[in-house]
Amino acid sequence: MRQISLPFDRPIHAGSQAKADEFLVSDANRIAVRHLENWRGWPLAVSVLSGPPLSGRSTLGRHFAAQSGGTVIDDAQRQDERTLFNAWNDAQTAQRPLLLIADAPPAIWQVALPDLRSRLAAAPHVALEEPDEALARALIERSLSSAGASYAADLPEWLLRRIERSYAAIAAATRLLDEAALSSGRKISTAMAKHVLQGAGFLPIVPD
Repeated sequence: MRQISLPFDRPIHAGSQAKADEFLVSDANRIAVRHLENWRGWPLAVSVLSGPPLSGRSTLGRHFAAQSGGTVIDDAQRQDERTLFNAWNDAQTAQRPLLLIADAPPAIWQVALPDLRSRLAAAPHVALEEPDEALARALIERSLSSAGASYAADLPEWLLRRIERSYAAIAAATRLLDEAALSSGRKISTAMAKHVLQGAGFLPIVPD
């Protein structure tokens, strides 16, 4: 598991613990990361990055801007079309990279402006996928450690096997467990986690 801090190529010790503002790299997002790192080789001065909420897309965008000196437009599919069109043209003219970040690929955006639609169709697009097993485990461990509550050593693996493997589910589950630990003053055990998450009623739990 690799971690990205500013700049992209800063070496991170394999045993170091990821900070909340660092981007964890696995097979689920490696292609997107490499594309942004290789911005000098883009065929156009513009690329599109998509990914689900909480996938770290905005964090990755900030890292990209710091490395490249380029412009980032977040939530691009909801921005004014003329603004996007002008930003595209400015990027091409100045040869200053532009990254558009969205929660869906540009092919399914509702774009009325024909010239913008054709430009988006030509832009390279990379996606952050939902976490694979390695990334999900790292995210669980980081979320639990960042929250500060004590937890059993076997809890991350227990959660990995029982909750939905998505950024949203991991964030929701670890937040619930941290709140329960703070209110009870207890260490988070697997028994406590099972009770809390089943009681929440929205995270699928596989019976032991």
